[in-house]
Amino acid sequence: MQLKEHNNLKEKQEQTRINEIKNQLQLIKLDDIPFEEDLIRNPFHLKKWLRYIEFKEEDSFESKIFIYERALKELPGSYKIWKKYLDLRVSVLLEKKDKENNKKEKEGYQDRIPKVSLLSVEWERVNNCFERSLILLNKMPVIWASYCGFLMFQQKPTRTRRTFDRALKALPITQHSRIWELYKQFANRIGGETAIRIWRRYLKLDAGNTEDYIYLLLSMNPPRYTEAVKMLSGIVENPKFISKYGKSPYQLWIQLCELICDHADELETIGVNSNILILNSNGVTSGINNKIGTVEQLDVEKIIRSGIARFSDQVGILWNSLARWWILKQEFEKARDIYEEAMTKVTTVKDFTFIFDAYSQFEEKIISMKMEQLNEESNENEDEEENEEEIELDLLMARFENLMDRRPFLVNDVLLRQNPNNVHEWEKRVELWKKTNKQNKVLQTYTNAIKTIDPKKASGKLSSLWISFAHWYLEADDLKSARTIFEKATKVPYKKVDELAEIWCEWSDVELEAGNVEKALEVMARATVPPNHKKLSVRYTDESETPQARLFKSLKLWAHYIDLEEALGTAENTRAVYDRMMELKIATPQIIINYATWLEDQKCYEESFKIYERGIDQFGWPVAYEIWNIYLTKFIKRYQGTKLERTRDLFEQAIDKCPEKFAKTIYLMFAKVEEEYGLTKHAMRIYDRATKAVSDDDRFEVFKLYIAKVKSYYGVTATREIYERAIEILPNVEAKEMALEFVELETQLGEIDRARAILSYGTQFADPRADTNYWKVWHDFEVKYGNEDTFKEMLRIKRSVQAKFNTEVHYISAQMMAAKANNNNNNSNNIINESNESTTEETGNAMERLEKNILNNGEASKTTNFAFGKQFVKATITQTKPSEGDMINEQKKETVTNPEEIEIDMDDDDDDDDESDEEKNIDLEQKSVPEAVFGSIKEKASSPLKRKR
Repeated sequence: MQLKEHNNLKEKQEQTRINEIKNQLQLIKLDDIPFEEDLIRNPFHLKKWLRYIEFKEEDSFESKIFIYERALKELPGSYKIWKKYLDLRVSVLLEKKDKENNKKEKEGYQDRIPKVSLLSVEWERVNNCFERSLILLNKMPVIWASYCGFLMFQQKPTRTRRTFDRALKALPITQHSRIWELYKQFANRIGGETAIRIWRRYLKLDAGNTEDYIYLLLSMNPPRYTEAVKMLSGIVENPKFISKYGKSPYQLWIQLCELICDHADELETIGVNSNILILNSNGVTSGINNKIGTVEQLDVEKIIRSGIARFSDQVGILWNSLARWWILKQEFEKARDIYEEAMTKVTTVKDFTFIFDAYSQFEEKIISMKMEQLNEESNENEDEEENEEEIELDLLMARFENLMDRRPFLVNDVLLRQNPNNVHEWEKRVELWKKTNKQNKVLQTYTNAIKTIDPKKASGKLSSLWISFAHWYLEADDLKSARTIFEKATKVPYKKVDELAEIWCEWSDVELEAGNVEKALEVMARATVPPNHKKLSVRYTDESETPQARLFKSLKLWAHYIDLEEALGTAENTRAVYDRMMELKIATPQIIINYATWLEDQKCYEESFKIYERGIDQFGWPVAYEIWNIYLTKFIKRYQGTKLERTRDLFEQAIDKCPEKFAKTIYLMFAKVEEEYGLTKHAMRIYDRATKAVSDDDRFEVFKLYIAKVKSYYGVTATREIYERAIEILPNVEAKEMALEFVELETQLGEIDRARAILSYGTQFADPRADTNYWKVWHDFEVKYGNEDTFKEMLRIKRSVQAKFNTEVHYISAQMMAAKANNNNNNSNNIINESNESTTEETGNAMERLEKNILNNGEASKTTNFAFGKQFVKATITQTKPSEGDMINEQKKETVTNPEEIEIDMDDDDDDDDESDEEKNIDLEQKSVPEAVFGSIKEKASSPLKRKR
């Protein structure tokens, strides 16, 4: 019976297998036969299976599965076939959110959504396919990521979590990052204790994502504030932690403080004397209890104080957070202690302002709450007497007023903590105590300042603090104590000698105000005595020496000493002080002048002149220039012309080795003395010497003055030699101006030929393009005094001079720049010229119209210098004695190629001939010789020149 049943079962199984084979054979179509035959011959060839699969891409789902299963049976370890097969099975259950998007598919199918019910059996079948693939492909991270991502859609958290753990165990550590990305998404989606456990495991691998874990803790329902605070305190205590969101350590501390203060009631904290939570090197808490869901308690004060200790500035917010924490805990006295401690430890005014404002607002709020409470109680019990709560309110008000009164002192404390050597802030503190009229506090402040300030690091003048200390005793009529303070102040090693000198000067002034004149002079005498006679050569600027060793060379000290001696001392002592300064070689030119002036006031004129000479020898040029000016002026005023030879010697000494830029004043002063007290010829000789000795900037002015003096004394004809020498010596611009003045002089004298020769000589300094005024003067001169030949000669010289300047490099560069602009406007200029030729009005005199005709009737030359935008003039052959007709024809043939050159068109020669005929019939006007020619000779014709006294 059993044998029969076994045979029947075997027959059924065989029949079932035959039916399956028949069904599978039905999936094979005629087009598939070539692929089937090829695979029968070589069933282990991967590319043939892939071509077959690609060919069946448009076929039914059952047909595709039939091919994939057969391929995997032959090649069970092929990653490519498994990946395509699994994607095919998954595509039935999941569809893309955006089907038109052809971007690379994300791992874990995170860009898809389910399209089949989760109760379908197909989900489990696909899971089985993944499990089958992982038998041989358990080292492939893509298969694991796809499987884990597929499980995340099935709402099976335990199975999904275990699959993630299996993946992490199977894959090497270098591939874990690909799995953890999906694992974190799964944890964030699941939440609760599972997410916390998963994130804790992940942070052991990568602590840099602790911020994400903190955000997860804060987003949970209910939020895990205690755990978030611990993790945040861990990363702020870790100096190696770098925020992935670019937050600075200070910003993380502020975030921690805000989190603590905003959720103070929801945190599990410990007492004040408990130990803080221990953190590991990654900033992760290491004190997690074994009981799931509980964490260790926090010591908030120690956490915030560790942040305060880390930051030297910008800790005002942290101090306020700590005080706010105790306020939220209803520990008001503890909060006050925190505020007071903060105000005594912060080092910036900004932090102090934060803390003081928060402290004052806290006190105001406490007072307002107390007043509201008293008002409510007074309404209920109107007849009751003042109770303890009213006394407490008065105490709060007094405390608040005391806080506001202490604010200037607290700010001063902050600034002194910043820089204990700040003299100005110590002085402000003294003034604050003086306003409160607490003299013992003033004395204590002065004492603390002197003990605290390092003289070499003092910010400001330390001497001013000592002086104010001494004056404080003087205000109390204690001169003896003030002297003691001054005595101690003179021994302080200040940064600068001026501060020590200021102490001595102030001490002498104090003695002087007290009526002790002798004591004041004695103080200055002590100050100016060298401490060591062997070091008289010490330099005032030598920082290696103490200020006391360099004090005797302080100009400020000596100047004060001199003022006292001049006002209160004897003449002998004053001279001794001045002489001592000059021996030490610390006297300035002003001191020299003051000494000489003082001697002059004492009627010691010769001695004052000796001081001037000592000063000149000591300083030399250029400082000696000012001393010479004063010395010579004083000497001339004193002796006038009585000691003329000595005066001349002094001027000669002043002129000797005198720099050119200072020579002008001295020479002119010398010449003026000779004019007033000496000989005129000597004065003229000095003017002549001055023209050679002064600088180029002053030479032109000296020449003009020299010429004016010669005119006044010897007449205008005597200036010709001076003009000639001036033109030779002066620079081009000034020589040109001098030449024009010379021309004007010769024209006034009627010397037309000499004037024309001077104009011709001066053309070497005048460029026709730049110096139009010079050529205009010559043009007007020829129009007034010349003829046709002289005018032509002028134009010829003008062309030659222009050609000369064209060879100069700087003129050439200027022409090249102008040529570009000229070439761009050639066409427009030609049109304008044509229109202007027909409408030109005849203006000006005959010569001007002649020039216009020459320019308008000129023909362009065929030879052009394009480099400079100028044109050359054709050479023409002229007869030695041309007739008038030939000259007209030749002038018509000549072309004007340079627009700035002038050529005469001989068409207007008839007018010139008429004018010349008229000139022959004009009677010449006779003029008398100008009186200026004779100068002062006419007045002195009867007697020779006399020496003027």
